[in-house]
Amino acid sequence: MKASRLAAAGALAGTAVLALSAPAFAHVSVQPEGTAAKGGYAVVDFKVPNERDDASTTKLEVSFPTDHPLASAMPEPMAGWKIEVTKSKLDKPIEMHGEKISEAVSKITWTADGKGVEPGYFEKFPVSIGQLPEDADELVFKAIQTYSNKEVVRWIEVPQEGQEEPENPAPVLALSAAQDDHHGSSSSSDKAADSDDAEAAATKTEAAEPEDTSDTTARVLGIVGIVVGALGVAYGVLAGRRRTGA
Repeated sequence: MKASRLAAAGALAGTAVLALSAPAFAHVSVQPEGTAAKGGYAVVDFKVPNERDDASTTKLEVSFPTDHPLASAMPEPMAGWKIEVTKSKLDKPIEMHGEKISEAVSKITWTADGKGVEPGYFEKFPVSIGQLPEDADELVFKAIQTYSNKEVVRWIEVPQEGQEEPENPAPVLALSAAQDDHHGSSSSSDKAADSDDAEAAATKTEAAEPEDTSDTTARVLGIVGIVVGALGVAYGVLAGRRRTGA
């Protein structure tokens, strides 16, 4: 009896923990499509789940970092959404591809002109961004989610290392190590190594061809020899029979 009561209490406690922790997982987040390498470019998705049973998400506002401004941010067209890109003047111009950039994207706003993100669904909002900073390990994008019932949820609390996740955490993009050419292609040394391997393979193939040809010729001569030998034996047998008959 006591065991059953303990089991029931444990199950109830587990359910309560799940109920309390579930909302922490259902927040606006950002993830790269592939990798987001320092100094390079990336396509990132802002994932927006609907946390309400009686309202749709009709607006998303994402603020871009000001400590590491991004000169390029191009959202992907999305059916059912109007997209507005806001740029702001930089306090200190940044250099990009040898040019001085005096303004950068400060915010992107998606406004639904249809049903939006309905209850029980989520949607991804893709954006191509760059050039990513080389002196940062992550970028913070603060987001504001608006529902059809006028409710506003601000995902703007910056998570701190070693502390519990805040109630309304801001989306954080982790940056990976820089690649050689900032675009994910092979370095010149890798290409040279590939070229050497290809040349070695070609040389090996060329060297193998005479051996293969000689081997084929030997097989043909061997077969011809066997046939000639068989004919010789047959001729000898017939000649012997003729002599016997005589």
